[in-house]
Amino acid sequence: MRTRTVNISFNKDLLDKIDKAAQDESRSRSELIREAARLYLEKKKKWEDIFRFGDRQSAQYGLELNDIGKEIKKYRSKNKK
Repeated sequence: MRTRTVNISFNKDLLDKIDKAAQDESRSRSELIREAARLYLEKKKKWEDIFRFGDRQSAQYGLELNDIGKEIKKYRSKNKK
């Protein structure tokens, strides 16, 4: 894997928390920040996928944004225990 060095600024309080977490996990600051960036990008992609799915579903069923709350309420009342 090819790596590049970058400079990044953190306020002292955040950097102290990063360093503490890295120490607690027996890893370097760089490893912790790389993992945090990977996790952020993975979660961001998952949310984008969820919203794309929602857009496709709403287009398929002709739903508008204000219809969603009504559909949720209808579903919940129908499936109450």
